Amino acid sequence: MIVSGASGGPKYAAQQQTWGDELATAFKDRFLFPESNVVTLSEQGTRTAKSTAENVRRLFGDLRRRLTRDDLLFVVLLGHGTFDGESAKFNLVGPDLTAAEWKSLLDGITARLVLVNTTASSFPFLEELSQRGRVIITATDSVAQRYTTVFPEYFVKSLRDLSADFDKNNRVSIWEAFAAASAGVQQYYEQRGQLSTERPVLDDNGDKVGREAEAPGPDGTLARTIYFDAEPGSITADVALAGLQRRRAAVEGQLEELKERKGSMSAEEYEAELERVLIELSRIGRQIRQRS
Repeated sequence: MIVSGASGGPKYAAQQQTWGDELATAFKDRFLFPESNVVTLSEQGTRTAKSTAENVRRLFGDLRRRLTRDDLLFVVLLGHGTFDGESAKFNLVGPDLTAAEWKSLLDGITARLVLVNTTASSFPFLEELSQRGRVIITATDSVAQRYTTVFPEYFVKSLRDLSADFDKNNRVSIWEAFAAASAGVQQYYEQRGQLSTERPVLDDNGDKVGREAEAPGPDGTLARTIYFDAEPGSITADVALAGLQRRRAAVEGQLEELKERKGSMSAEEYEAELERVLIELSRIGRQIRQRS
C-alpha cells in the first residue's frame, strides 16, 4: 500500500509521483507482487484512487476482512507530515489523519505489518504504532525534525537495485533497506557539510523507542527476517522442499535473536547455542541442496 499524500506544490508532486511509480514497479517487477496486491493512493488519483482519509479508511476496512496472520502488509507514506504540539499528522488530500487515527485503522489488521513513514515530524507515528510483531520505520527521531526529508529518495533507491543486499543472498530484508537508506541520508548531509535535520529510526520490538541503523540497540531482529520477495517455499510445487525452506527461514530468525541476546548470556551458553543453530542451518541447507 503506497500512499502519496498532498504534495504542496508541482515540484513535490512530480517527485512523489516518481517515487510512487518506482516503488510500485519494484514490487511488481523485482519482487513479483501480483499487480492486484500493489495499491497506490495518490494526490491526483491517477493510479488507483485519491489519497483521501475516506479512501484510506475504506481500503483498511477491506484489508481487515481479507488479510490473515500469514499475510504481510507493507505500507509506505510519501509526502508531508506535521506536528501541532499535540498530534502528528500525515497530510492527505482534504482532512488529514493523525497518528492515533492510523493506529485505530491498523489495530484490526491481523497480518504482519511493516509501515514506513518517510515524512518530516514522523517520529510520533513510531511511538503510536509500535507493537510487538510490527516493524515501524520513521524518517525522523523527533518532532523537532520538521523539514522536508531526503529519506524517501534513498529508501526507494534501496529497493530499485541490489545495493542494499549487504549479506549477498540476492534478497533485501526490511532491515537492509532501512540501513541502506539511512546510510544514504547520512552521506547526503556530510557531502554538503550540513547538519542533518533527519535521523531515521526503526522499532520492531514494541518498546516505542526506535534505533538508528548504526547505533546499538535491541531493535532489528524481526526486520532482518522479513523480506520483500516471496516467502521461502511459497513458489515451489515440492511440498517437502517448501517445508525445508520455511524451516531454514525460521532458524535464521533464531540466529538473529541469539545474536541480540549475546550480551545477556555467558560465553559458554552463547557458544553452545550458536553451535546448535549453525549445525541445524547446515543440516537444512544440505537437505535443500539434495532436493533442488
